[in-house]
Amino acid sequence: MLTCVPRFFRTAIFLILSSIWFCDVAASAVFAPKTFKLRNGLTVVVIENPRAPIVIQMLWYRVGAADEAPGESGLAHFLEHLLFKGTKTTKPGEFSRVVSRLGGEDNAFTSYDYTAYYQVVAAQKLGDVMRLEADRMHNLVLNDAQVLPERDVVIEERKSRTDNSPTAQLREQVRRALYLNHPYGRPVIGWMHEIRSLTTKQAMTFYRKHYAPNNAMLIVAGAIDTEEVRALAKKYYGPIPPRIIPPRIRSAEPPHRAARRVILRDKQVMLASWSRYYLASSYSEGEQTRGHSLEVLAQAFGGGTTSRLYQKLVVERKIAANAGAWYNGNGLDFGEFVVYVIPNADTSIQVVEAAVNREIEALMKEGLSSADIRRAKKIIAAQAVYAKDELKAGPNAIGAAFTQGRTIDDVEAWPDKIRAVTADKVMAAAKEVFNIVNSVTGVLLPEQTK
Repeated sequence: MLTCVPRFFRTAIFLILSSIWFCDVAASAVFAPKTFKLRNGLTVVVIENPRAPIVIQMLWYRVGAADEAPGESGLAHFLEHLLFKGTKTTKPGEFSRVVSRLGGEDNAFTSYDYTAYYQVVAAQKLGDVMRLEADRMHNLVLNDAQVLPERDVVIEERKSRTDNSPTAQLREQVRRALYLNHPYGRPVIGWMHEIRSLTTKQAMTFYRKHYAPNNAMLIVAGAIDTEEVRALAKKYYGPIPPRIIPPRIRSAEPPHRAARRVILRDKQVMLASWSRYYLASSYSEGEQTRGHSLEVLAQAFGGGTTSRLYQKLVVERKIAANAGAWYNGNGLDFGEFVVYVIPNADTSIQVVEAAVNREIEALMKEGLSSADIRRAKKIIAAQAVYAKDELKAGPNAIGAAFTQGRTIDDVEAWPDKIRAVTADKVMAAAKEVFNIVNSVTGVLLPEQTK
């Protein structure tokens, strides 16, 4: 199972953000999704795509690591693992074995605002995986004999992915420093000492609290007819009763009054790196159109080899092996804007940091040219077109958006809003985001020697 959702839909995929309340859309839409709602509150989205005789079923729950109680970090991800442990009618491990016998694949992933499960199978096998997924929505059975060994699996996952990776350790520490109080500051996989104390009772309580049809979105994409999906959904998910779902209440973030700096040295590090994370508006909070401007800013300033930052530090000054920036607005409460540099072996961190600061200062003073803005928007538009060809792209983006209350109007307006971004709007976004007191600078260095 994956700890967090892949980033392949992070940038242009925001154009397909939508929520549980949208209606059938015209064929001119990006993915032309059709939707209906069952009586128990489950929202079903269908993306008809006959290009290949396969379908993907994704079930998204509006709960993630940011919804955990203090002291229970890692519980959402841990429960994701435990959903493969069996139900009243399915033996432990049988879920994936059945999917494999059907010639399909299955997996799951957890992030801060959601947990998702998916299967890819031949179109005629959709009913089989619907039956399995609906079964574990409300019939999960857990005991210590199943839970405790799986807890050890998660512990080993944390060791391999975080504790044995200096890059992951630095990222974890930077994130903890970036969020002073908000739960986005704790790791999705959890802190090791809290993972070790997670129990069967905690897992079942979390399951009963959040796993319900009225807190989920079912998305089916591929060679399937909407009415066929409707019939199957009613058959397998329809009988599941809804539950009272508690409101999502997160700890507020206090004002930031000082920039922070995190330095990590490790003997495994062969090549130093520098990064700076800025707290930013997301597509779901802050000024409504700020995310679109930040998207263009990231692309123009540091998105790829044609960007300003790469050209200055890598091509012209030759002090870095790589340099760039990216924006992640896919959060219910906050977004992040990141600038990063991999210096050349003979270049110090101080030199590249000073160079980045100068480029930010120059950007704020000179702005971006119309050509820079046009090129950035053109690249983003191309990424959006390519996303349509990926079977998982629509379900991933729409499902992630389910946690953030986006509407189909937002989806349809996304290309227009990107096109409407001007140099003035980009500079307004830059002035907001490049606030040093809202930042954490992370430095990864080789272990100090004599």
